[in-house]
Amino acid sequence: MVLGSTFMSRFEEYCPQWLAEEKDPVGLQIGTLDKEVKRVMMTLDVRPEVVAEAIAKKIDLVIAKHPPIFRPVHTLTTEDPQTKMYIDLIQHDIAVYTAHTNMDIIHDGLNDWFCEDLSIQETTYLKATHILPMAIFTIIDAPERFATQLTMRFKDLAGGIEILDTKPLKFAVLEKQVAVIQQWCDRQGILATSEKSPQTQTFGIGRVGTLTTPKSLDAFAADVKQAFHLDGLRVVPANNQMIRTVAICGGSGGSLYPNALEKQADVYITGDLYYHTAHDLQALGLAAIDPGHHIEERCILTFVQKMIEWSQVDGFAVDVVASTVNTNPFYFK
Repeated sequence: MVLGSTFMSRFEEYCPQWLAEEKDPVGLQIGTLDKEVKRVMMTLDVRPEVVAEAIAKKIDLVIAKHPPIFRPVHTLTTEDPQTKMYIDLIQHDIAVYTAHTNMDIIHDGLNDWFCEDLSIQETTYLKATHILPMAIFTIIDAPERFATQLTMRFKDLAGGIEILDTKPLKFAVLEKQVAVIQQWCDRQGILATSEKSPQTQTFGIGRVGTLTTPKSLDAFAADVKQAFHLDGLRVVPANNQMIRTVAICGGSGGSLYPNALEKQADVYITGDLYYHTAHDLQALGLAAIDPGHHIEERCILTFVQKMIEWSQVDGFAVDVVASTVNTNPFYFK
């Protein structure tokens, strides 16, 4: 048996709510985590069809990239399919938890996976969002192999663990992760102390990196189309230059194109580009590729794999599945 709150505490070691952008509606949106969960489903969107799928599969907890409640809900009726799905979730005791921009910002997160898919290397963030203080742990009498056990258990910890010394064992983590590490050490019967560090760690949204070999815009657009299994995409040409430095931000990142310019990107990849924004990009000499918002479905299978691994390590009797509903409202003819 595992409580939903326990399962999501493990999730938040990797994808904490405090890494989301300000006012982003992340965390529990519907139902309660104060219950046993046996079946968890990962999805990009929470749509009526996804809710029907969750009911059919007897899901206890849905984890979504996109918050189903993003704007105020003024009515809650069964006549409106948009709000009926909330009622259906509550009636079937299905909790809904969302990880939105924190999933984009975390190291080894969605934007990093996009870069892997496109062979974009030497990456940095597109826009800084958080500068967080670090802490240093000291363990005087660390058992043999404890450092290995520690780094293996927390290999997905947001901010990571940096081993500074072995005798005595010293390691650095984000100050916000001190309680997580301390609780684990206490359970192991290990005496650990922590102190503030003068160091900080920076996080940001989007990524900028380079291609090993420069490509034409058309050739690179073909790579994007293939990598994300798309029937089509939109391309904004500019200056006919070769593509070497690439900026990317999943979702609807049109407002961040000035950051791509600042980072001297040759092309900016993001979804939902406006017509006039495309004109602005062309005027400024920045090419763009709009593969759509739905490429964020990339998160589903990777998070399922991670959650299965976490459940095996922690002994959670939880079945984790991926939603199979296609929530992309667009297709190309």
